[in-house]
Amino acid sequence: MYIAIPDGKVKGAIVVLQEIFGVNAHIRSVCERYAAEGYVAAAPAIFDRLSPGYERGYEPDDVQAGIAMMKDFDRDAVMLDIGAAVDAVKQYGKVGIVGYCLGGSLAYRAAITRDDLAAASCYYGGMVPDMVDHAPKCPTIVHFGETDHSIPIEKAEIVKQKRPDVPVYIYPAGHGFSCDARSAYEPVSAKLAWERTLQLFAENVG
Repeated sequence: MYIAIPDGKVKGAIVVLQEIFGVNAHIRSVCERYAAEGYVAAAPAIFDRLSPGYERGYEPDDVQAGIAMMKDFDRDAVMLDIGAAVDAVKQYGKVGIVGYCLGGSLAYRAAITRDDLAAASCYYGGMVPDMVDHAPKCPTIVHFGETDHSIPIEKAEIVKQKRPDVPVYIYPAGHGFSCDARSAYEPVSAKLAWERTLQLFAENVG
């Protein structure tokens, strides 16, 4: 697990859930950004059960490797790993959770199953529409890209319709728009999603 600690006063903690590329340089940089905002940020290495220390970039072969990892990925066991990360940072105050891609789906699952999270921000989680019959137990927001080829916009609309209690933000961008290490990076959308997420955490965690 990668942990980033603020230099000054700690506002609370954020668990950061990775994409299918492991706790790579980008996810570590996300943790550091949250630490700069005053949160202890912890990114559990959720692929360690399959491949300890797994870390990839964003080239086509990295994508294929990540997809291959998902074939044996235990979606129930990973919730134990996420829970361990939450428990590890509770000493710092309230705990929020944020996830990207795979992590976005897992962040939503954590929000509907755990009672100890203060807020959740879920970026382009493809499995979120399949879970929206269940209401989050904490304030939750979700982000989708309107040109995301892996999550059709109709899926985002399902979330809107079934969960009027969950703000659904749709951006003029594709999958992975928040990641500045990907070709899909869309800085305007990424900045807006970041600001919305910080606001959520400011109101409920910090």
